[in-house]
Amino acid sequence: MKMFVVLTVCMSVVVLALAQADQKVKNCNEVRTAYSSKGFNVNDVPNKGVHGNHLKVCPQGFSCCTLEMEEKLSQQSRTDLKAPVHQLSSNLQGTFTQRHRHFDQFFRELLANAEKSLNDMFVRTYGLMYVKNAELFEHFFSELRRYYTHGSSAVNLDDMLAEFWTELLERMFRLVNVQYEFSDTYMECVSRHMEQLKPFGDVPRKLRLQLTRSFIAVRTFTRGLALMPEVVGKVSTVSASPSCVRAAMKMLYCPYCTGQVALKPCKNYCLNVMRGCLANQADLDTEWNNFLDSMLGLAERLEGPFNFESVMDPIDVKISDAIMNMQENSIQVSQKVFQGCGQPKPNMAFRTRRSPKDSGFPGRFRPYSPDARPTTAAGTSLDRLLTDVKKKLKHAKKFWSTLPDTVCVGERIAAGDECWNGTAKSRYESVVIGNGLANQVSNPDVEVDITKPDMVIRRQIAVLKEMTSRLKAAYTGTDISFVNEDDGSGEESGSGCDSPPCDSDGDIYFSTPAPKKPGINMQPNQQPSNGTRLASFSLALAVTALLLALLTPHMR
Repeated sequence: MKMFVVLTVCMSVVVLALAQADQKVKNCNEVRTAYSSKGFNVNDVPNKGVHGNHLKVCPQGFSCCTLEMEEKLSQQSRTDLKAPVHQLSSNLQGTFTQRHRHFDQFFRELLANAEKSLNDMFVRTYGLMYVKNAELFEHFFSELRRYYTHGSSAVNLDDMLAEFWTELLERMFRLVNVQYEFSDTYMECVSRHMEQLKPFGDVPRKLRLQLTRSFIAVRTFTRGLALMPEVVGKVSTVSASPSCVRAAMKMLYCPYCTGQVALKPCKNYCLNVMRGCLANQADLDTEWNNFLDSMLGLAERLEGPFNFESVMDPIDVKISDAIMNMQENSIQVSQKVFQGCGQPKPNMAFRTRRSPKDSGFPGRFRPYSPDARPTTAAGTSLDRLLTDVKKKLKHAKKFWSTLPDTVCVGERIAAGDECWNGTAKSRYESVVIGNGLANQVSNPDVEVDITKPDMVIRRQIAVLKEMTSRLKAAYTGTDISFVNEDDGSGEESGSGCDSPPCDSDGDIYFSTPAPKKPGINMQPNQQPSNGTRLASFSLALAVTALLLALLTPHMR
């Protein structure tokens, strides 16, 4: 008897629950309110449930949805699917756009302050002699700025530094030997002996090593920071496929059609849908992480041996030390030059001068107190910038592979088993699949064509590979010159390549610059080289062959 009573009570509860659910389907008031809140016309919603045989996505029982509603909610699901991805991507973009601006502003300010410091110091130390030769130093800093902006395609740092010291030697040699007259040919001979003479001591060698390594590291790191928001922007705007929109509609709005507007999807169901819709983005993760690791490695170099701040801050003192060394050894340097290049002609104009001040050469270069030098890059330091950006770089790792997990949290899903599983309010039984395109072959909720990867994302994978190669080279103090490197990092050598070889080998995306060969000035009395003679002979043969081909039919 007791068993009968219990059974009766249980059946009553089940019948009551079904009746309530059926009542919700028959009464579509909640659906009308929710549908209207999305900005749609409330008159689209029937007052009570109708047969859902017309529906293409949602369950075809009694439903509060018409075909027109399903189509509009499908478009809404596309927007709702993109919204969290766009928000997360925009946050990442904003973070590194700001960091790039901070670094770029800091480096430019540091370079500007270094130039100002040198100018102030040299005006006070060397006076009129410096003012008359200031354009040499202005050009020096101008070329450093041009390299920072345009890279090795615009300025070869080694060549630029060598030319700077050569020109400085020539100007100083004339000043310390103002009693002599030097022709351009004689000064070329002086320049050729520079390596043997070492008039500036070891400063040129040390400064060349410090400047090239730090500038390569700084420029590459800054371009890496600029690349990140560009890649994120391109990848996050990839359009959702029709099958993905269909799956999103089924997950987000099919509960509306059953009258359960507050019902949220199961967590694992959400993960499978999002991993299917973001499969191509997840494939970016490997190269993305490699790129971030290389950025972190170069950041450590910037904190240590390639520290741009520690090189630029005292550059005026270093160049002044080189000038002092030249002055102190001017007699020995001049004697060696006279031995190698010959005794120069006396400067007759010098003998007629009334005052030694007319020579423009102060009797002695005066050392400059470093305490009087202006401060650089006020408001921050390289160490503080690097500490901050390293945290952000580490936080950005695995961004793409964890994107579905980041989306399927909080209010977007239902906790526990009382959730929407795609067909009803119940537990989700399917296994959660892995990330990436290859794993989607077994996705139970999204149809993904694994044979057609998204080419926009493939291009960004190629761009990241290219930049990673550049970062690794900069880590060793080596610069890599890319084709069209100023055309925009997202559309460099990676763009325009839609075939599998794009991903096969990173070496095809860059080329090391060929060493510059000295130009040959052909004088009228010089004979052309063998290569020129061969080229002319080959051209003559080609013309002769063409004439024979034209004349042969007439000869017949």
